[in-house]
Amino acid sequence: MKILIVEDEIGIVQFLQQGLEEEGYEVNTALDGEEGLALALKNNYDLLLLDWMLPKLSGLELCTEFRIKNTNTPVLFLTAKDTVQETIDGLKAGANDYIKKPFSFEELLLRIQVQFKSKSNDNTVLKLNDIRIEMTTHKVFRNENEIVLTQKEFGLLTYLIKNKGVICTRNQIIKDVWNIHFEYDTGVIDVFMNAIRKKLGIKKEDQCIKTIRGIGYIANDANI
Repeated sequence: MKILIVEDEIGIVQFLQQGLEEEGYEVNTALDGEEGLALALKNNYDLLLLDWMLPKLSGLELCTEFRIKNTNTPVLFLTAKDTVQETIDGLKAGANDYIKKPFSFEELLLRIQVQFKSKSNDNTVLKLNDIRIEMTTHKVFRNENEIVLTQKEFGLLTYLIKNKGVICTRNQIIKDVWNIHFEYDTGVIDVFMNAIRKKLGIKKEDQCIKTIRGIGYIANDANI
């Protein structure tokens, strides 16, 4: 497995590189956003570790540009930022997960392993009425028309369909889709759910993806 670390603090870079290489990962590094983006687009990495605050090009900008060309490779942010709006900005840019500084190396390893496990399980086709998801290509179709979703929108939709017929609570969604344990409001989910419904042409009152007020959401094979 090949990992790219984009971080401008040399001490952190050396610490992460040594630890990950000892775990058997191949590691490349970059000290600024421009170099990091060039490497990310040139090489085939299995995961990117990005600092948020980077010289020349921020981690947020890097992630946004990277997602234009690559929607599948997991991206983890290393950051001290944790407000709701900053979290939304990062996830909209295509991040899969966050780990707050300071962090333990053991926690980072676990989060990386979760992302790799998630990728290895993406080998099926999911259906919800006339909605079809091809997991291997990360493509979504409704009535054979392709619907373009962001990485996190895709993750949220697939999670609900995989758990079809089961109420998915907000806390479960945050934990299982974002792989983050939030200590504040889970309203970030609504932002992505509204975007999914708009792109798929689903109204709030439709039963295929239903809001359970105060609890979460449930997907059902019901008429849209």
